[in-house]
Amino acid sequence: MKIYDTEGFPNPARVRIALAEKNASEKVQFVPVDVMAGEHRRGAFTAKNPDAVVPLLELEDGTCISRCTAITEYIDAHFDGPSLTGTTPKDRATISMMNLRAESGLLDAVGAYFHHATPGLGPDLETDQCAEWGHKQHAVATRTMAYLNDVLAENDYLAGNAFSVADITAFAGLAFADFAKVEIPAGLTHLSAWRTKVAARPSIAG
Repeated sequence: MKIYDTEGFPNPARVRIALAEKNASEKVQFVPVDVMAGEHRRGAFTAKNPDAVVPLLELEDGTCISRCTAITEYIDAHFDGPSLTGTTPKDRATISMMNLRAESGLLDAVGAYFHHATPGLGPDLETDQCAEWGHKQHAVATRTMAYLNDVLAENDYLAGNAFSVADITAFAGLAFADFAKVEIPAGLTHLSAWRTKVAARPSIAG
């Protein structure tokens, strides 16, 4: 099993955290992709992943799976350990819902701001920018942070009382926000406390 990724990028980080949570980091081969050099847009990579993004999971039979949610679902089902995606229909649906909210409202929104309203990864990689869209997504990201804070006022984690892929996605989203200089609004104490708690997990703290 191979994981094609760029270490330090937010979406690859989600997969690496999921693997660590399942004690499976040593059971996969990581293949570095030089995004800054545009390797992810070249034919050798796009033949495996037409989305032209990292990460990408390649199974032993040659099957290629892209998109973080799909990859983490495979990891969760394939390896032993506590479930990250839920074991009951209600839990699975709740986790899926919160993961999508964290992904679209926070991580992807920060990404849109970074890639459209800032220099991003530079002129060679940032094409067809729309600054207006980027700034609108900045507002979406800060609203989502406030929403997640309200959720965490009532729950230990984003989908209830157990750590899940929704927490992984939101944690990566906040790390990306730091990098993109999207500030967490003042007073979100529940979100800040949750972040400190999640950062201390062995899968993240090392």
